[in-house]
Amino acid sequence: MLRYVLQLVLIFFLLSNNAFSQGRVSIIPQPVSLIEGTGSFALAASTTIEISSAGLKSIGDYLSDQVHTSTGLSLSAKPVSTFSKNAIQLRLNGKAASNPEAYQLSVTPSEIVISADSAAGLFYGVQSLLQLIPPKTKNTGSGFAIPAVTVNDYPRFGWRGAMLDVARHFFTREQVKQFIDNMVRYKFNMLHLHLTDDQGWRLQIKSLPKLTDIGAWRPERVGKWGNTGRPSPNEPKTYGGFYTHDDIRELVKYAADRYVKILPEIEGPGHSLATIASYPELSCTTDSTYYVTVGDKIINWHSKGFTALLDNTLCPANEKVYTLLDKVFTEVAELFPFEYIHMGGDECPKDFWRNNPQIKALMKKEGLKDMNEVQAYFVKRVEKILKSKGKKLIGWDEIIDGGLPADAAVMSWRGMKGGIHAAKEGHKVVMSPHNHAYVDLYQGDPLAEPPTYGMVRLRDSYKFDPVPEGVDSSMILGGQWNLWTEQLQNPRAAQYMIWPRALAVAESVWSPKSRKDWKNFVSRVENEFVRMDEAKIRYSRSMYDPIVKTAKEGSNLKLTLETEVEGLDIYYSYDGSFPDNYYPKYSKPLIVPKDALEVKVVTYRDGKQMGKQINLPVAELAKRVK
Repeated sequence: MLRYVLQLVLIFFLLSNNAFSQGRVSIIPQPVSLIEGTGSFALAASTTIEISSAGLKSIGDYLSDQVHTSTGLSLSAKPVSTFSKNAIQLRLNGKAASNPEAYQLSVTPSEIVISADSAAGLFYGVQSLLQLIPPKTKNTGSGFAIPAVTVNDYPRFGWRGAMLDVARHFFTREQVKQFIDNMVRYKFNMLHLHLTDDQGWRLQIKSLPKLTDIGAWRPERVGKWGNTGRPSPNEPKTYGGFYTHDDIRELVKYAADRYVKILPEIEGPGHSLATIASYPELSCTTDSTYYVTVGDKIINWHSKGFTALLDNTLCPANEKVYTLLDKVFTEVAELFPFEYIHMGGDECPKDFWRNNPQIKALMKKEGLKDMNEVQAYFVKRVEKILKSKGKKLIGWDEIIDGGLPADAAVMSWRGMKGGIHAAKEGHKVVMSPHNHAYVDLYQGDPLAEPPTYGMVRLRDSYKFDPVPEGVDSSMILGGQWNLWTEQLQNPRAAQYMIWPRALAVAESVWSPKSRKDWKNFVSRVENEFVRMDEAKIRYSRSMYDPIVKTAKEGSNLKLTLETEVEGLDIYYSYDGSFPDNYYPKYSKPLIVPKDALEVKVVTYRDGKQMGKQINLPVAELAKRVK
């Protein structure tokens, strides 16, 4: 009997104090170690922010600003020689940083202590603390009750990235700052700016003014992307914009103040129509009229790949290309202190190269066997230019084809295969696979989502692991999510696609693999929804929407419904009316009546609507049956 009692006591102790427990406490990404304590700290107007040295004033002021935004409290930050109670204490440990992004966070009823070996670690400790502050609606009258907790934490990867495509649709300097502010909340530390593409050139190059005089502007379109014809030459080119050198310096400093590095991407040899529209002599093709596209069709995508309808490539055999790129990268290298520059390299159509006399002459001169080796020649020339500027090259995984310079790094987007190959060949890799980390793709049923071309549900993003089995983890720099903006014309549309999937990637690149737990993650995401509502950040609730699977049963259409989040009830109708929780509840596969034109579905939890009202035309569902 005594042994049984002791076992129960031990189980209770482990459940209540285990580093893996998370009851009142909700932090994303999940910390390495978290032990919940007893009681809470009352954050109130009398609370002070104390810092161990004047050099931490910027972090103290940042914390003060964030606390004021979330609570309305005005707390001043000041350096002290002796820490006091009822304070948030920011302390440097005073020793060499074994991991400069590691931190410790201790909350007790009398004080809050964030300690680290470096300022970056303190900054990440601040992000965790901010997630512990209750919403404004939870003010007890005596303050905001922050639960007692002990956290020891550090990142799994040094590269925790977010890519923003500003070429397809231009985002202002202030909008990029807001993007940075939102990404650092979840400990992302790398902003990848996709600065050039067929639809725009977004960076001032003083030595090449046509790149922005011409390449940064196009006629305005407000309808569906791709549902437009080629612009006429006389249309006013009023849509677009670019960043000046001063803009970039300001963004680089703003990011650095938040421990974020900026990776610039200058795309080539494909995706270069804005470049060629500015300087047509850079093309292999001389009989085309080049222009900055408005989303009109210049590539024919098909089951075997893609075919160019208009040559959008820089010509690898044209020396003028390398002269221009040398000028471009001279200014890029001066503006961006980060060690890497991204050269793009993806989706390069080679149709116009195959029969081009310049390309044939280049192949003969350099002993190049095929078009992949022609592109590899271009990549190697770019890498030499970047080296001359003191920079390293990174590109999309297509740069592997045809051979890769020894020091080049690879960003793997076509799944993990390219990254695995590159890592095994001795190249550093950033994993960014489209099937986990492309947040511009459908996140729910296509009939209820903005238009795009593929599917990545929240649980797909949460399955992301940057280190595939059999790969040396030391070759993996980290991972990132990518936001391509063909379909996204404003920050609110972008936010809807980013959140909450970016939260899943945050946990994949920061938290230990052993700490990931889908059900627990969903609970913490729901807590973040409350904070995002208060912060007026838009997010998607598609994780609550039914997943519809179609089949045939005889001559009838059969629908199987499920959800990626547990605890939801699905209600449906066939008669065109919008169902609520008093309608029939789904319990087994539905056999759709022959006279039904549409099926409407919605999810509820405990009497509260959780998902969208979704209209599923039967004709569209029938097309899905394999």
